[in-house]
Amino acid sequence: MSARTDTQAQQVQASTGVTVEGLKAKLERDLGATYVEIEDMSGGCGQMFEAIIVSPQFAKKTTLARHRLVNNALKEEIAAIHAWTPKCHTPEEWEKKKPQV
Repeated sequence: MSARTDTQAQQVQASTGVTVEGLKAKLERDLGATYVEIEDMSGGCGQMFEAIIVSPQFAKKTTLARHRLVNNALKEEIAAIHAWTPKCHTPEEWEKKKPQV
């Protein structure tokens, strides 16, 4: 296995069209997310993401139901990437959990 070059990473990201900014915008629009933090864990090629998503739509929903909401909102994007790890919180949960600065 060989590591991708920066050029190869950019080509993969360009071909999938998946960007941190695009994911964030869609989550804010479709889920009314009040806070979204997405990290590209793939070294910039857009194939592996971890996300923290805070939305009032997650209230009274199980973890599975929250993930389904996110996965439905990002159906096309998730199909184009290798790995997606969302962490979903309500605004109240996030206030208790977020890193204290």
